Amino acid sequence: MKIWVDADACPTAVREILFRAATRTGLEVIFVANQHINVPASQNVQCLRVPQGFDKADNEIVKRVFPGDLVITSDIPLASDVLDKEGLVLTPRGERYTSENIKARLGIRDFMETLRASGIQSGGQSAYSSSDKQAFANQLDRLIARAKR
Repeated sequence: MKIWVDADACPTAVREILFRAATRTGLEVIFVANQHINVPASQNVQCLRVPQGFDKADNEIVKRVFPGDLVITSDIPLASDVLDKEGLVLTPRGERYTSENIKARLGIRDFMETLRASGIQSGGQSAYSSSDKQAFANQLDRLIARAKR
């Protein structure tokens, strides 16, 4: 299993958890972004910089992901593409996207986008919290343990 990170909007706390997980488990973690991401000097952690542009990082992740790889992202269309390639998806808030829930998530996303386009303010997500961080760390540990078996 490789861990791919949609890194442009990834919270710093999640990056730090992933740095420690790479060191602890030996898994390769690749941060994909269209800007420089500071990563520790490690043979298991790297930053893959892609050109600026709409969905460049997402497209690069989809191109490189293999079945059983884990992708960290909040991007629902990216998650859907990863699931189509039999990858695993975890959000920075610790939520798993699966083939069972992704269609509903896409529907909600499209509905909210339509509301925003018509001028209705939806408020957006709440601030990243310590419970989000804990949920992410717990779910990540479960997925890594399952992959190691």
